Amino acid sequence: MIHGRPDLRALSITGVVLAALFATAAHAGEYEVDLAMQLANPVAALISMPLQLNYDSGIGPTEDGDRWSLNVQPVVPFAVNERWNLISRTILPVVRQQDVVPGAGSQTGTGDTVQSFFLSPKAPTSSGWIWGVGPALLLPTGSDDLLTQDKWGAGPTVVFLKQSNGWTRGLLANQLWSVAGDDDRDDVNTALVQPFLTYTTPTSWSYSLSSEVVYDWETEHRAVPVNLIVSKLTRVGTQLLSIGGGARYWVNGRDNGPEGVGFRVIVTLLFPQ
Repeated sequence: MIHGRPDLRALSITGVVLAALFATAAHAGEYEVDLAMQLANPVAALISMPLQLNYDSGIGPTEDGDRWSLNVQPVVPFAVNERWNLISRTILPVVRQQDVVPGAGSQTGTGDTVQSFFLSPKAPTSSGWIWGVGPALLLPTGSDDLLTQDKWGAGPTVVFLKQSNGWTRGLLANQLWSVAGDDDRDDVNTALVQPFLTYTTPTSWSYSLSSEVVYDWETEHRAVPVNLIVSKLTRVGTQLLSIGGGARYWVNGRDNGPEGVGFRVIVTLLFPQ
């Protein structure tokens, strides 16, 4: 990777995905459009398996590091009763990074897991709001000292959104505090604020604009990426899936964090009940 220039491999992967999307059939039924709208809803009662591949660069004190991260993000809903669902959302990163720490070479393995549970009403409110609230947990599942914070963490998480006329707009947030772990590691005290806006067309294309703002209360540093993603719900044989890709730009980065332009490719397997 040449600092300041996008990685050609990342560009190629994103280009192939977008080309495949535009080659799919233009027509979609109401069922596919409804599923695409459910995918835009973080607390929809839909079993899914998003596989999100991110590429970022400009990492580390010398800004020569780059990172590939495959986030395995299973979503599983449970019916509590006739009025409430419990939605389990897991994020397990599988990471390959290089030159992030000078002299440390490359690392490959798992990062720390964030596990969230949302208690959410099955029906929207009378004004159309969909919401969920519950706990978020930080699990030190990192397989390398440079891929983990070595801390157990917990805190609240919340999501609220509205959907109408193909539009989904909302916000997901959490706050994590470390509660146990390696005393030699820095404490965790971070907030995540994730606003999102998605438009889903009658042909089950989705155009999404989002951010994943992370603020570290200990260091008073924040990271602000802006993501622009295009996706299409389709079928491969009998398997329903959504395929998407796009770019992200780091408006602001934490110390030693990513800078400039990054890329995202996401494939989501759907298992409607």
